[in-house]
Amino acid sequence: MAAPVAAPCAQPEAEAEAEAGAGAGVMGLTALPGELLELILCSAALGAADIGRVSCTCRRLRDACAPRGKVWRECFRLRWPSLLKYYNQTDGVNWFKEYKARRNAGLEARRIVSSFSKRFFSEHVPCDGFSDIETLGCPSHFFEDELMSILNMEGRKGLTWKYYAKKILYFLRQQNILKNLKEYLQRPVDQQSFLEGEVLMIPEVELQRQVLDAMNCVLYEQLKYKGNEMDYYNSLNSYIHQVLIRRTGIPISLSILYLTIARQLGVKLEPVNFPSHFLLRWRQGKEGSTDIFDYTYIDAFGKGKQLAVKECEYLIGHHVTEEFYGVVTSKEVLQRMVGNLLNLGKRESTDQSYQLLRDSLDLYLAMYPDNVQHLMLQARLYFHLGIWPEKVLDILQHIQALDPSQHGAVGYLVQHTLEHIERRKEEVGPEVKHRSDEKHKDVCFSIGLIMKHKRYGYNCVIYGWDPTCMMGHEWIRNMNVHSLPHGPHQPFYNVLVEDGSCRYAAQENLEYNTEPHEIPHPDIGRYFSEFTGTHYLANTELEMRYPEDLELTCAAVQENYSSSKE
Repeated sequence: MAAPVAAPCAQPEAEAEAEAGAGAGVMGLTALPGELLELILCSAALGAADIGRVSCTCRRLRDACAPRGKVWRECFRLRWPSLLKYYNQTDGVNWFKEYKARRNAGLEARRIVSSFSKRFFSEHVPCDGFSDIETLGCPSHFFEDELMSILNMEGRKGLTWKYYAKKILYFLRQQNILKNLKEYLQRPVDQQSFLEGEVLMIPEVELQRQVLDAMNCVLYEQLKYKGNEMDYYNSLNSYIHQVLIRRTGIPISLSILYLTIARQLGVKLEPVNFPSHFLLRWRQGKEGSTDIFDYTYIDAFGKGKQLAVKECEYLIGHHVTEEFYGVVTSKEVLQRMVGNLLNLGKRESTDQSYQLLRDSLDLYLAMYPDNVQHLMLQARLYFHLGIWPEKVLDILQHIQALDPSQHGAVGYLVQHTLEHIERRKEEVGPEVKHRSDEKHKDVCFSIGLIMKHKRYGYNCVIYGWDPTCMMGHEWIRNMNVHSLPHGPHQPFYNVLVEDGSCRYAAQENLEYNTEPHEIPHPDIGRYFSEFTGTHYLANTELEMRYPEDLELTCAAVQENYSSSKE
């Protein structure tokens, strides 16, 4: 970061002293016309500290460097050009004050990012520390701008900083989404439109049909949009930006895209919360009709096919009552989309699915904050992950107030959460593993090495090891570990795999990768600070846990590559 910013001087005594010792250089500068002087002071070669010192030199330069003037504005613009969009050019902005606020926000952001690795290295998902961010005394866009500057640092260094900056930025944007969603839901229903502004309606049904036919041609034939039948349960199908990028989705996401385009073109379609297959409807009869036969139904997942009532039932294979053909509000559409994500999050027990489940629950409870079923699910999820125990207690208290009949389940979770809090107070630091210990003599590989799995062929990097398999009997049985020549009685390694997964691999199944390359795993920065071109360097926290591995890694790399070249 830059040196501390000097405040523009306002002391008559200091001003007099500065003027007395100024010299020919300053006198020559002050003799220049105002526009030329301003041009010089706005030079990119001068930093904020330079401007601060210049302003203390004499009255003329102090006035030229006025806090609300062009010089400080240009200084701010040169340092943080992307932030100017937040200011109205007609406002009398105190640019000196804004510069200091942005600089202080940057210092605070870097302090928090640097503290996260030490605080959350051993936790499954960092949570508690986000309270630091919620109480920041600066505009959020200042803080986010500094995080982006960290993420945009060039080179392969600073991986740990980038990892936690990304985590914090994700949290801030998730909180902003929740804030905007709550504001959106507080609007009157008639203002919760899919599009902002007026929609030009085309009255002729035949002309509307031509518009829809043209849409189908462009979307499905030319742009090749299609329903994702091969990977239906991929969460990316539910995010509209991913639908636009990948040109595939599920019925509800494709329907929202189809509806939005149609309305822009003047054809009013309405969302239909049809069971198992989201649809749109297009009015053919009189306006405001409640007769389901006055509408044509559109299957955006099926390339915009237009359906009659009976054909809709054929689509799902059973009869449904008329209520399922009715139009739904935008809030109900959001509820179904979030519900889909919740169901996907429940399908698997992986880090990614847990994160999806957490985010989906946050969105759902923003819409329905008193839904006991989903509040209980949120409490159980946090309890299962062993995170945010104080938040779990708050949720359980809210559930008990809403539904006293839940006292049995609430009481059980309260008891075990309090026990977890007490255990956490008594926890000691993580085990430090020394390779020189006799019990570790069979460990052949070290932290940071790029490896290849002999059987499955995947590339990975080691971020932890155990002298023998430390998993439970059920895992050992399910993974058929006993079929290995050395069974569970051999070193096992925690590895980050290039497909984004984390695995636990037996030593006999790993070998050196003779052509090492970076492993594109989202958690790389949690464990490593730099990729050297042949191996990863452990960050401070990982190195403290495996203090003797770095030297062994370097030796192994040198020996492995010298032998491979021979």
